[in-house]
Amino acid sequence: MLIVTELEKTYPTKKGGFTAVRDMSFTVQEGELFSIVGPSGAGKTTLLRCIAGLDRPTSGGVYFQGREVDGPPEDFAIVFQDYARSLLPWATVGTNVELPLMKKGNTAAERNRRVTTALAEVGLSDAVDKKPFQLSGGMQQRVAIARAIAYRPKVLIMDEPFASVDAQTRADLEDLVLRVKEETGTTILFVTHDVDESVYLSNRVAMVTRSPSRIAEVVDIDLPFPRDQIATKSLPEFARLRAHVFGGIRDMVHDTTLAHA
Repeated sequence: MLIVTELEKTYPTKKGGFTAVRDMSFTVQEGELFSIVGPSGAGKTTLLRCIAGLDRPTSGGVYFQGREVDGPPEDFAIVFQDYARSLLPWATVGTNVELPLMKKGNTAAERNRRVTTALAEVGLSDAVDKKPFQLSGGMQQRVAIARAIAYRPKVLIMDEPFASVDAQTRADLEDLVLRVKEETGTTILFVTHDVDESVYLSNRVAMVTRSPSRIAEVVDIDLPFPRDQIATKSLPEFARLRAHVFGGIRDMVHDTTLAHA
């Protein structure tokens, strides 16, 4: 579904340039949830922006279904960490979810059906006529997810989408993402700094180094589906995988040679 090959992104500076991502290569299979986890400031958001076609890589490339990404693909949807800035405050919840569908050219009847279905899937059917400021932070992020679901993307990119919500809301939203993946077959690229979250959600987890970011290891998460916040996290294999990923991230934080190798 998605191929990232030898991707590098360097930003110009007065001192010659800052390389955020270097020699990044990996693949994402159709229908999988692929997480990217690493230390803060590791260039994860820069990588996502290049994959989504929002930034051009300095070298290397991103390929979606065999075609090079040279701008935002129509079949991509993105859910950002800052849900408040991604929603139009003066528009209703329904209108916020509907906007991308209007740009896509769907009929009014089809737009209404998709908005109704998407809001039902995230548990916000009663909020269709409310404004974002009337909702809690977790509910606003549900609106952002509903907008992505309604668009029916082939690839859903999520950039630390639950970093600003409380623990219980985070757990609810994690389970919502798993349900969306199961019901729609959407391929999901998920960036997080939370190790537990990456292991709980993913088919595979890519650990990245500090900037300039590179893939240190891709870990297969061989945990059974469907997953459950209590049952899954009680499994010995979950504990082993969590310790492995956490240990790898910790070692990268303290090893000054990894980022500059």
